[in-house]
Amino acid sequence: MIKKQSIEETEILEVIRHFTQLMLSRNTIEMNQMVDREFTLTHMTGYVQSKEDWFDEIDRESMKYYSADEVNYIVKVEGDEAEFMNQNLVDASIWGSRNTWKLQQIFQLEKCNGKWIILSLLASTF
Repeated sequence: MIKKQSIEETEILEVIRHFTQLMLSRNTIEMNQMVDREFTLTHMTGYVQSKEDWFDEIDRESMKYYSADEVNYIVKVEGDEAEFMNQNLVDASIWGSRNTWKLQQIFQLEKCNGKWIILSLLASTF
């Protein structure tokens, strides 16, 4: 049996898929509008990167994302807070090393004034 998604789960899925497309097109201006002021990305190495630093890496193409093929996702919503986990095959060049990574991302989100905002992102492999 297929579980029907709630409106919130559908909204979050759309937000994350749009954010991923912006990452692929290197649109850090619009990405910045989707994340919290204190947003951080924690890399699979444990390195915690500020949004300013990450967006600068994307703009300079020292982190360049070519494609992201969705494999799986799980959405958990509790009131105005949510966690979104997705698994993608990501073709990217990170600091000069290009590969297709089995990337798992866990997004923490919060609904503010009717809009889902990404608070943080934790990346690992699956």
